[in-house]
Formats: sequence, structure tokens, C-alpha cells
Amino acid sequence: MNMHKIISGLFFTLAMTLNFGFFYGDPTQLIEHSAYELFAAIIVNLIATVLKLGDRTQLGAVLLATSIVADIQLIASATVWAFAEYVSAGPIGTEAATAIVSLSGGALLANGVSVILFVGDTIKSKR
Repeated sequence: MNMHKIISGLFFTLAMTLNFGFFYGDPTQLIEHSAYELFAAIIVNLIATVLKLGDRTQLGAVLLATSIVADIQLIASATVWAFAEYVSAGPIGTEAATAIVSLSGGALLANGVSVILFVGDTIKSKR
């Protein structure tokens, strides 16, 4: 077994599942989405991005690109949340809540592509 592949697969899948856990629920009700889960998704996505840095193949470049997209989307989601919470007056509105959850949905899509590509590469690789 290749230990690097195991650890990489673990973080790719964990990033996607944490992101799904945050994304799942009514997008207009921010109370259904945990800030801690968003923070965990950001940290795990950043770790997954670092794990993809050493791969010099074409597939490695695509995996890195999908990971960077997910990082940007999740960080943007947290930024919108922080701005809506601490800068704007009043409670977080429906528009901000929907933007927060939608940005994490984009990251979830990028994570899904990354996991599908990783699984496909694993299936086609020879022993």
C-alpha cells in the first residue's frame, strides 16, 4: 500500500464530507449551518491542497486546481459570514446566508470533482 495515497485520499474525502455537512440544510437558515464545521472544512481543504503540491503529473495539476478552487470558495464563504456578522448592521439577512451556503456549495462541487478524479486515477493505476 502507498501511504501517501492513503493519507491523500483520507484528506480529499474528509474535505468533501465536511463541506457537505456544512452545505446540507436550508440555505436561508444560517442556524442550520455550523461555523465550526465551515472552519474545519477550510482547514482540511488547506491540508488537502498542501498534499497535492508535490504531484508533477497532468492529473496532479487538475487536482491542485480543484483544491485551490475549493479553498477560495470556502474562504470567501467565511469572509462573507464574518462581514455579515461583524461589519454590517443588524442580524445576518437571507441574502447573506444564501451567499454563504452557495459559496460552500461551489467548494463542494470542486471537492466532488477532486474525489472522482482521485478514485478514477486509483482505479486505472496498475499494481
